[in-house]
Amino acid sequence: MFIRRRRPWELPESAATPESVYLSRRHLIGGGAGLLALAGLGASVGGLPAEAQAVGDPATDPTRDLYPAKRNPTFTLDRPVTPEEISGNYNNFYEFGSERRNYQIADIAARMPRRPWTVKIDGLVEQPREVGIDDIIRAMPLEERLYRHRCVEAWSMAVPWTGFPVRELVAWARPLSGAKYIRMETFVNPKVAPAQNGFVYPWPYVDGLTMAEATNDLAFFVTGVYGKPAPNQYGAPLRLAVPWKYGFKSVKSIVRISFVAERPVGLWEQVQGSEYGFWANVNPEVPHRRWSQASERDIGTGERRPTLLYNGYAEQVAGLYKDMKGEKLFM
Repeated sequence: MFIRRRRPWELPESAATPESVYLSRRHLIGGGAGLLALAGLGASVGGLPAEAQAVGDPATDPTRDLYPAKRNPTFTLDRPVTPEEISGNYNNFYEFGSERRNYQIADIAARMPRRPWTVKIDGLVEQPREVGIDDIIRAMPLEERLYRHRCVEAWSMAVPWTGFPVRELVAWARPLSGAKYIRMETFVNPKVAPAQNGFVYPWPYVDGLTMAEATNDLAFFVTGVYGKPAPNQYGAPLRLAVPWKYGFKSVKSIVRISFVAERPVGLWEQVQGSEYGFWANVNPEVPHRRWSQASERDIGTGERRPTLLYNGYAEQVAGLYKDMKGEKLFM
């Protein structure tokens, strides 16, 4: 007799709360500016005329015909999906400011044009290149996955991401054998990201994964959310989702993906390496230096629940770290 053992993080799809409210559009800029030809990011977010800012609206996204993508039933949840109105307006995106609530980040991020947008793929690859984001998205097998997201600040949400496995882009990039890590870098443009005018953080935002982590089935590049192209505050048009790690590892609005031999040093590791390390795997038994990680607050329900090892994905990822002695895997 075949007995299927349910994974600890699974729940039937019928138990996932459907999207009940749409994200407030008051912060999106209206207008019908035509899409610009694909070019480098410097041209895309620097010096655009006011009427061209309409390309910050996901409703004008050139890939909107690909959504909603088919849901992959392998990736389900043990909790309700967080309503979009809540998750879309509770964002850590320090390029646009440090106040995550009350629409502030969503409002400011909406000013950033989404096109043209290119991603540089370089480092230890067969052929370095710079590729338009639409070409990347249309070359990849889009699907929807229900993932938990756990912030290092001890709050959490559950999100229906649309995107593609990181391993698909790795294969497409054709890295050389010397590539041990994948380094990701976000945009820099102080004209639309006011915090980048200051000197508090060493912009651009950078972080990375080992090649083993990047090619794990859970590592996911996100292009959409709630069945449509992702609004800017989620990290459009391309962000990372690694659900077994704290959220600061999930680089947003990526413009460069480099395959390298040396371990990347992320922005938060540069700022405060004693609290924010390279691995950042979720563990309830390893506290942050200033607070406990034993529980988390669900921003959708307000409930506190126990934190799960590797955010509930231990079955899929614990093997990546079994022989790593002396590494601070949980910071």
